[in-house]
Amino acid sequence: MNAKVKIARLSVASNTLLIIMKLTVGIISGSVSIISEAIHSSMDLIAAVIAFFAVKVSDTPPDSRHPYGHGKVENISGVIEGLLILIAAVWIIIEAVKKLTGGSMQLESIWLGAVIMFISAVVNTIVSRKLYKVAHETNSVALEADALHLKTDVYTSLGVAVGLSLIMLTGIKWFDPIVAIFVALFIIRESYELLKRAFSPLLDTSWGVEEVRDLENKLDKMKVSYHDLRTRIAGNYRFIDIHVEIPENESVGTAHSYCDRIEDELKRFYDNLTVTIHVEPGQ
Repeated sequence: MNAKVKIARLSVASNTLLIIMKLTVGIISGSVSIISEAIHSSMDLIAAVIAFFAVKVSDTPPDSRHPYGHGKVENISGVIEGLLILIAAVWIIIEAVKKLTGGSMQLESIWLGAVIMFISAVVNTIVSRKLYKVAHETNSVALEADALHLKTDVYTSLGVAVGLSLIMLTGIKWFDPIVAIFVALFIIRESYELLKRAFSPLLDTSWGVEEVRDLENKLDKMKVSYHDLRTRIAGNYRFIDIHVEIPENESVGTAHSYCDRIEDELKRFYDNLTVTIHVEPGQ
């Protein structure tokens, strides 16, 4: 089992545990902010499950129907996760507004809710850091999206904990739905960023500006005469399409060896890289 699958499985397990804890305490206390966090974690769980299967599929070798691999599965999973988060945020706002406009606000065992929220923040901090580490090592969009979910959950859990603490100190119960609305707004912002980042590569977006500049510097250091450089990303896979100029009098064998050296050198710097080189006569 590779590192991506292992860390995705850990995310599924931690989210399942936190959902059970939050939902139980939310029902006992009657706190809409805790229940909103349980819903948020439920979306995180669905996202973690999607990420788990996405990273398994994305690492499947190319086949006859998918000659360029399955990397974009990770981007598709990111889009689905973003939409799920958005739906959860809207639901939270609707429930919180109901509480503010006359709904029942009977709260019990508030201290227990605050403790659970702090525990949730600690657990998600640990898991999200592990996810980010593996995501950056493997260029996994799905794991990065999952890590972002949990990182956001850390902030929202702490926000709910602070809100519950204020209720215990002041006795003002409307802090609960107000905090829930702030949690939802934070989640909406997260959803927008995730959707933007996950959807963009589905349109064969090029590498980032700094990444392309770095690639150009490497080609210049290799003294490659080139033009029409194109790049794209599919999940954790990277693609380069480039026209390389070679002297007219060079043999086919020499040109082929030269292109192989360029490809091998670039693959030393970029993982999961596919290079397509078009040879053209130069000076």
